[in-house]
Amino acid sequence: MADTTQDGLTAWWTADTEAKPQVGSTALFGFSKRALVFRMLIEALDPTRRVAWRCSGDHPEWKDTRVTFDLRPAEAPGATTVRFVHGGWRSTDGWLGPCSYTWAHILGRLKQYTETGQRVPYFTGQ
Repeated sequence: MADTTQDGLTAWWTADTEAKPQVGSTALFGFSKRALVFRMLIEALDPTRRVAWRCSGDHPEWKDTRVTFDLRPAEAPGATTVRFVHGGWRSTDGWLGPCSYTWAHILGRLKQYTETGQRVPYFTGQ
């Protein structure tokens, strides 16, 4: 699954991903040769309905923010609507604006991957 397995997550977000599809486990997302690592506690994991993570580190502005993907069938046969939220920010200053902009691009990669199967990670681990 694109938003629940290590293989799926590496296809659209960051190639440097360590994740087990298991509630209570912690997924690691590395950037810039692990100069920055986001640690996400998997709080909910239903690949057909909801995936929820809580960031437990390493960037202080991301700490305790939550990333959720709520899924529901769309009107078109076989299509899915995804409601994405990265919430719980303590401030609208700092990383919130650039992060929101980047998430828009990353979610485009998720859409491309789920529709075509083409692996297009936004971050390649460089």
